[in-house]
This record gives sequence, C-alpha cells and structure tokens, in this order.
Amino acid sequence: MNPIALHNLARHELIGLQVSVVQSSHKGYVGVRGKVVNETKSMLLISDGVKTRMVPKEFSLFCFTLPDNSTAEVEGSTIVDRPVERIRNG
Repeated sequence: MNPIALHNLARHELIGLQVSVVQSSHKGYVGVRGKVVNETKSMLLISDGVKTRMVPKEFSLFCFTLPDNSTAEVEGSTIVDRPVERIRNG
C-alpha cells in the first residue's frame, strides 16, 4: 500500500491520526480535536487525552494531520464505511 497522502487518505487507516472537526451539521461537534482512537462505519472516536467524543462521519468535514505534518480536509461522507471495507475496496 502507498504511504498515506491527501489523494489516498480515504483508503488508509485513520486510527492514530490527529484530526479536527471543521464543519458539522451539529454545531456541537465543530472544533472537536484530538487523536482518532477508533472508528466505526459511521463514527470517528476522537480523544483529546481527557475526553473521547463520538463524531458522525456523514455530516462532518474533518481536517486530518498526516504523518508528514501536512493537512488534508476530508468530507466525512467519503469515509462512511466499515474501516476494513473502506481500506480493502480503496
């Protein structure tokens, strides 16, 4: 598999990446930031080290920090799928 980059982010493992919620249909999620500690088909679990929040993927815009410290904005609707299926089908 190719190294994680903007063009292939949706086909990679997201757990461990730093992320912030840029936009969401629920304003309470905007500004949530931390590390992705788990994900389900429809949610990202984001921990700031104190609290873990479940943020729905489908109606949110995320900004991920990649291993090379670049950032990538991703529409959550493009990553809605079980992680194993998203990675396998990518």
